[in-house]
Amino acid sequence: MIQNSSIATKIIETAILIRRVEERIASEYQSQQMRCPVHLSIGQEFTSAIFSVAHKPGDTALSTHRAHAHYLAMGGNLNRMIAEIYGKVTGCSRGRGGSMHLVDLEVGFLGSSAIVGNSIPVGVGVGMSHKLNRNGAVCFVFLGDGAIEEGAFYESANFAALHKIPTVFICENNFYSVYTNLQSRQPLSRTITSLVSAIGILSKKITSKNPIEALREMEELVAYTRSGSGPVFIEIETYRYVEHCGPNPDDNLNYRPTKEIVSWKESDFVDSLPEFAKSNNVNLDAFAKIENLILRKIDKAFYKAKNDPFPTLGDTLIDVYAGAKND
Repeated sequence: MIQNSSIATKIIETAILIRRVEERIASEYQSQQMRCPVHLSIGQEFTSAIFSVAHKPGDTALSTHRAHAHYLAMGGNLNRMIAEIYGKVTGCSRGRGGSMHLVDLEVGFLGSSAIVGNSIPVGVGVGMSHKLNRNGAVCFVFLGDGAIEEGAFYESANFAALHKIPTVFICENNFYSVYTNLQSRQPLSRTITSLVSAIGILSKKITSKNPIEALREMEELVAYTRSGSGPVFIEIETYRYVEHCGPNPDDNLNYRPTKEIVSWKESDFVDSLPEFAKSNNVNLDAFAKIENLILRKIDKAFYKAKNDPFPTLGDTLIDVYAGAKND
């Protein structure tokens, strides 16, 4: 078993990387060199930080339009992600997908999609491939609370439960679908986990704010799936600090209560990391070194992306499949 200090270091590195990368994206976005929409996870780093420890080599993952954090937590290449957002040919999708279409096959990150719920059936299909190949891997499928309302989720969850497909659904419940709160979209008398449990999937809401405790809970659920017992569903409450799509705060729209925003920011996970480090035998000098190394890495990634070439016409035709034209 990895010692807590090693686990804590990994969690710290992932959380800081996600926060600082997304803050940099937000600040650079104003220059209008990134010509694609961005959906940022600033405030939602907790889930991805513990996931970065819970997955194993050989596992796969798919994500949503808000995919940066999941991509990085899966071990995706930072340089290629930033280049993709800038539309450069060195991007992880050769500059043709942008922020919402990230892929890194080398680490098992099989893609993200702009369509709500679109990745869910794909993830179940990938999970089925793991089962058929008997490789012991699981497929992690990230989704938001809004995707629970999509028909694709019900169909996929039912199929996964029926065939005991090794799929781990991770729902980041940030309480809003664009500007509409959860209470206006789902019955107050029904919880997300109870709904999924009724489909026949082991479901649990992880409520601990202690990353080590939350990780243990996630690992137990993942182990259940990895053993062949069937899929699991994990719900974690989280909160985004900026607008649904874009780099700016949108509190002036008054669709979220001020007290709610303040409460989440007062218990900010990234702000609590120095204390978390100390309590897990990671000294503050090491913590500062981690952050400085990450900041330098980010600087290099942005410098490289800005200077990399755009795709040529020929580049845009690579991996494009079309039927032959008959004259």
